[in-house]
Amino acid sequence: MTLTFHWFLPTNGDSRHIVGGGHGVPTGSAGGDRPASLAYLGQVARTAEQLGFEGALTPTGAWCEDAWLTTAMLVEATERLKFLVAFRPGLVAPALAAQMAATYQRHSGGRLLLNVVTGGEDHEQRAYGDFLDKDARYARTDEFLHITRALWRGESVDFQGQHERVEQARLTRLPDPVPPVYFGGSSKAAGPVAARHSDVYLTWGEPPAQVAEKIDWIRTLAKAEGRKVRFGIRLHVIARDTAEDAWAQAHRLLSGVDPTVIENVQQGLARSGSEGQKRMLALHGGATDRLEVYPNLWAGIGLVRGGAGTALVGSHAEIANRIAEYHALGIDEFVLSGYPHVEEAYWFGEGVLPQLAARGLWHHPDAASRDETPAAVPFAS
Repeated sequence: MTLTFHWFLPTNGDSRHIVGGGHGVPTGSAGGDRPASLAYLGQVARTAEQLGFEGALTPTGAWCEDAWLTTAMLVEATERLKFLVAFRPGLVAPALAAQMAATYQRHSGGRLLLNVVTGGEDHEQRAYGDFLDKDARYARTDEFLHITRALWRGESVDFQGQHERVEQARLTRLPDPVPPVYFGGSSKAAGPVAARHSDVYLTWGEPPAQVAEKIDWIRTLAKAEGRKVRFGIRLHVIARDTAEDAWAQAHRLLSGVDPTVIENVQQGLARSGSEGQKRMLALHGGATDRLEVYPNLWAGIGLVRGGAGTALVGSHAEIANRIAEYHALGIDEFVLSGYPHVEEAYWFGEGVLPQLAARGLWHHPDAASRDETPAAVPFAS
């Protein structure tokens, strides 16, 4: 199987510096030098599409723009790019969410991918009117996905669970295709839900040994459910022609950050209820002097940003090597980002992807229709 790459839509703003937000980081710390306008997000999306990314992840939370509405507006600005829409069950009824997905597929030509986010932060969930604790949220997600998947199969659903209840629910028009479900979670409550419902299990960018443990965990649970699950990983990336240039850029990203900001962000993240966020914090412990936690895997992003906190840093060849290493563990999909998102997409797309293509690990989604013939120079001798 060849690899699939997705990019990221910075709906909380973009910058040549790290943009904060998410998982306990105050909303006010989000934003950036480039506001998340439709014009700019369209530029990011078209860049990703042209370079060969399959889709683009769009986050969810109080610190960013709404993912459903933003990506729906960007469908007309793109031709092929799919949108990996982060979505929280429980904030909308399952039958309505199933209908929304069907409508999205019909009007976009089947370009919706769903990233189901149960929600790791109690305080943020309560702001949305959700007062369940984390384990109960996972139980609700289980019921929610049971209903939506049955509706997508065309079934008439009567269901009464602990958290969800529907009577004679049915879709008049089914999604075509059914959107793949991407799902992440590192807690004990997350594993069984992922095994029962996810098409792609996503992990944040931990060192390979820890990623291998997660893959074995979910693969074993899925086998018990009679299912097979694909695996993906969420990482930032800093790719350059030379390793020296890449590490210089990584150090530049942190050089302008006030240590007080790092301390405040770390204090906020330490209160997170997310097991995945705790694992991200454990990689660096808040220290700034031991951030390369594995060759070419840098934890500096997580000093000032919640959620995915690691980046692949190095030359194009080094990053291609690390991607091949993760692929050997079972990772087939890579959800990447970089600051700023237009320029970093070009560094990766023009530097790393051709190396992976030469190894037979990737091909451009539009390869059959792309004209790779070099331009001829008239009258040249």
